[in-house]
Amino acid sequence: MRTRMWRHRYLYLMVLPGFLTVLIFNYFPMYGILIAFKDFSAAQGIMGSSWVGLKYFKTFFHDPMAFSVLKNTLLLGLYSLFWSFPAPIVLALLFNELKSKRFKKLVQTVSYFPHFISVVIVAGLIKIYTARDGFINHVITHFGGEAVSFLLDPGWFRTIFISSGIWQGVGFGAIIYLAAMSGIDPSLYDVADVDGAGRWKKVRHVTWPSIRPTTVILLIFAMGGVLGTDFQKVILLYNPATYSVADVIGSYVYRQGILGAQYAYTTAIGLFMSVISFVILFITNWISRKVSDTSLF
Repeated sequence: MRTRMWRHRYLYLMVLPGFLTVLIFNYFPMYGILIAFKDFSAAQGIMGSSWVGLKYFKTFFHDPMAFSVLKNTLLLGLYSLFWSFPAPIVLALLFNELKSKRFKKLVQTVSYFPHFISVVIVAGLIKIYTARDGFINHVITHFGGEAVSFLLDPGWFRTIFISSGIWQGVGFGAIIYLAAMSGIDPSLYDVADVDGAGRWKKVRHVTWPSIRPTTVILLIFAMGGVLGTDFQKVILLYNPATYSVADVIGSYVYRQGILGAQYAYTTAIGLFMSVISFVILFITNWISRKVSDTSLF
């Protein structure tokens, strides 16, 4: 064992930074989960605080806000999954059909760029363009319509949130599918041409079956994160007028934990949501393994 490790020492050294990063930032903090079961006091520390069992879990379930934030989190997650997950697949399929390499590179670059814009800047742009005197309302009034206070209208919040997420992530998300398509044997397309298949039939019978395993794996990951709504953008965009549809678990935890200093209570909420996300991931993986023989484990 030692001889083998010494022989591959440089490979282990390359792995070491990533291993330490995961260990320090992902595993060591799990020690703090204990405060979900304790009446945590910063003065007494985690081990010095008294045990309260499932008190804070019960508190959350009896909180009048619990149902509302759970519903908003689930709806935003499902709507985002429904609209955002297929978008990179469609874009990648369209890229794959482009014949001009120069135009393809230009369009890819333009579509990738929003991914590298900070969510703070994205939220600021949304506020500027959707303001009553913003660009969108100028277009509406120009054609005879009435200006709309988009971010003050609960009916518009989810549309703005999801559409901005698609705009920001669709190009970068398409990279994985384009990589999967690059591994398709070109002779399959040649055979399809001989058989007289058009573009749609090539996509249906050659491209899609080749990228389906990748799509299934990414869908499993997406299902596991359906409750992990981007609460940073929610916090930047929501206001008291849209709390009824915009207040999610992440924003609720932020207000109660960071602003309200209820660390044990919000840790319990976070732990509960992590368990639910794992259960969803496990069930989705099991269904995928039964249906398509493709799974994570």
